[in-house]
Amino acid sequence: MISILDERFPSAVAFGALGGPERRTDVVLLASGFEARNARWADSRRRYDASTGIRSLADLRAVLSLFEKARGRLYGFRFRDPFDHSSRSDGGLPMASDQPLGTGDGTATRFVPRKTYGSGETAYVREIRLVDAGSLRVALDGVMQVIGSDVTLNEGTGDLVFAVPPAEGVAITAGFTFDVPVRFDTDRLEVSLTHFEAGDIPTIPLVEIKIA
Repeated sequence: MISILDERFPSAVAFGALGGPERRTDVVLLASGFEARNARWADSRRRYDASTGIRSLADLRAVLSLFEKARGRLYGFRFRDPFDHSSRSDGGLPMASDQPLGTGDGTATRFVPRKTYGSGETAYVREIRLVDAGSLRVALDGVMQVIGSDVTLNEGTGDLVFAVPPAEGVAITAGFTFDVPVRFDTDRLEVSLTHFEAGDIPTIPLVEIKIA
């Protein structure tokens, strides 16, 4: 069964979306006045409300079309987060040196694209499963690799697959732009025609899903 459509949420609407990462933390206030805090989720989960991005009737129709194709909450699709869609921490064009993916051991050929937030012991490493293939840049010890022959992107799993296992101790780095796998978080859209050639949807909730 298809879990995610190879289709992107309308870019013009996504650009005006409101949202970002969510975490789930239990906080208990102790008798001493100190807090005991525990993270219930290992990874953050992104939520968006894309209704703020509707600017025209064409935008509304594009969202309705995708909603029907996705069967409401049934199928996922790609969403380009306007705030965080590049391997570069500054959001710029990706470079092969942007993100460390690991070190070769002479055996492994598959590596998961990822993005690291912060540094040190508390840095958060996020797996990226929907890399934009056309943006991908990969290097071994700083030497650029040829995409499509030296290394390929398995679009089914999101893994990078090397034709030859990187040698032991070789640093593997990559740069890319990417999408977030999401689904509609509702089975109902309420649409109104506000005035000529303009429409409105009060809320378009989207929630991140895991696909690998």
